[in-house]
Amino acid sequence: MALLIAGCGGKTSDDSAEPEQPTTQVPVPTVPDLATLLASESRSAVDRARDAGRKPAAVIEFVGIRPGMSVVDVIGAGGYYTEVLSLAVGPEGHVAALNPAVVFQLRDGAFGKELNARLADNRLPNVSRIDKELAEVTPSDGPFDAAFTALNLHDIYNRYGEEGAIGAMQSVGALLKPGGIFAVIDHDGATGNDNEALHRMQLTDAIRVAEAAGFIVEDSSDALHVPSDDLSQNVFAEGMRGNTDRFLLRLRKTD
Repeated sequence: MALLIAGCGGKTSDDSAEPEQPTTQVPVPTVPDLATLLASESRSAVDRARDAGRKPAAVIEFVGIRPGMSVVDVIGAGGYYTEVLSLAVGPEGHVAALNPAVVFQLRDGAFGKELNARLADNRLPNVSRIDKELAEVTPSDGPFDAAFTALNLHDIYNRYGEEGAIGAMQSVGALLKPGGIFAVIDHDGATGNDNEALHRMQLTDAIRVAEAAGFIVEDSSDALHVPSDDLSQNVFAEGMRGNTDRFLLRLRKTD
């Protein structure tokens, strides 16, 4: 630790004067960057293995999530991104894991068990839960600086149609502060394909729905682009899990 000595070091006219005391320069503590936090063994080996395909550090950087922010992970399921967001916002931030009941009924309750284990013993103290249907959320459940959803919009769009998707996005908007961010990741689809059967959706459809729900499409990223995916296969086909071409949108609430 370096010491900085103040004063000129010479005598004054008053030799009995007390010399100025040295001052210690205290280093400013640094916060580990997100990539370092993500590589920590505090995360499960399963999560860290997923990172290669999901590129969480690049995603968070593009979206603009920063320490101290409040974020809602919409339909976060088992909580992979919930934990990523928890690390990104840090101890001064807050993340809410929002899940409707059907999520915890899928795969014999696997998502609920995973989330419970992830949050057990206050492991992620800056994370809370909102176990509620999207249609039932109100502004009092927020407000949040940002919302995040990964690989969910296509299911809403394909199952409930355009109006259902618009309504779901408006529900998310109600949770955001004016000017809040909404990040959307999904499996890209192609014109002419049966995207519903393939569990995909086209970027153009996602943009149209977002704008109809009152969001500005601020930017898109190719961080999750996978050139080897020709968009013709079901996302659950052998070899496709984690290897689909995905679009990434950053939306902005207009008011």
